[in-house]
Amino acid sequence: MVDLTDPGITARTDVWVARGLPAVPSGPVEFRGVRARPVGGDGWYLRRPGFAWGGIGVAACWWGGAVGLARRVFESVLEREPDQIALAHLGALDLALTAAGVSLAAAAAAIDAGDAVGEQGALLAARVRGQVARTVDEVITRTGHALGPAPLAFDARHAGRVSDLQLYVRQHHAERDDAALGRRLRGAGVSPW
Repeated sequence: MVDLTDPGITARTDVWVARGLPAVPSGPVEFRGVRARPVGGDGWYLRRPGFAWGGIGVAACWWGGAVGLARRVFESVLEREPDQIALAHLGALDLALTAAGVSLAAAAAAIDAGDAVGEQGALLAARVRGQVARTVDEVITRTGHALGPAPLAFDARHAGRVSDLQLYVRQHHAERDDAALGRRLRGAGVSPW
């Protein structure tokens, strides 16, 4: 833990170039001669109660952003007679978002029941985050295919939501997190299905 009022701390705001999340102050923080006090032992932060739950909470935020994008597609099919392709995208969006929503609801129930602690909680978080991240990637792609470039060019709210979500969901490390999940499953030595 550090005292953030220490004069040896400098937050840099001049290096953020991302188009996503522009209203969120982000950037590196430099520490020069700042005293730090350990909060817990080695590895404590990642093993602390509730850490996995926080990751699931972030995935719920990703899901909410994806719902906002999918609603734009739904609005578009109500504005004019949709073709089969638009309807196919809408149906696929529903399947993906429903599956991810069920995954989040099941995780919430497991957390509330006290069944998402330790290794079980870490495994649950890895699965839910992976499922939701895949869904978000699919929603971004399908929304772009269904709507074309116009909302990205002329609808500031939609374009901002896409940029924000593309950046935010990269907190999931895609194939690296999939590999970590595979390693965890292999280490358990028992088929998960």
